[in-house]
Amino acid sequence: MELATQLALFLDNKPGTLARVCQALADAKINILAFSMSDTVDHTVLRMVVSDPRRALALFEERGALVVENEVLLLSGDNKPGSLAKIASQLADGGVNIEYAYSATSPQARHGLLVMRVSNYKKAMKLVNSDPT
Repeated sequence: MELATQLALFLDNKPGTLARVCQALADAKINILAFSMSDTVDHTVLRMVVSDPRRALALFEERGALVVENEVLLLSGDNKPGSLAKIASQLADGGVNIEYAYSATSPQARHGLLVMRVSNYKKAMKLVNSDPT
């Protein structure tokens, strides 16, 4: 488990917006490690963890995009039934709230990556890392 910087971009909700963001990152040789999009009536919120958040932030700000930085936890774990339930229970038992999370894995993958924004990062890391199993 590690702490990472997530960038949340507020973008126009129209065709081509995601393509332009991804191409700008590709041109700058910045890899997208994880992302999530959600829509509202008039805009899209694109949350992403990238290989170089400092450069990505500068890139987006140069283009006039509204960007918010947040700390998130990155947790690599087993891709099997009950893995997320176990993590969520550990955090709940320790009084740590999961504000939001996103993840995806291939059905054949043995491991996946979970991105979580939690109410207390230090406590969350201690709770999950102290698990003997």
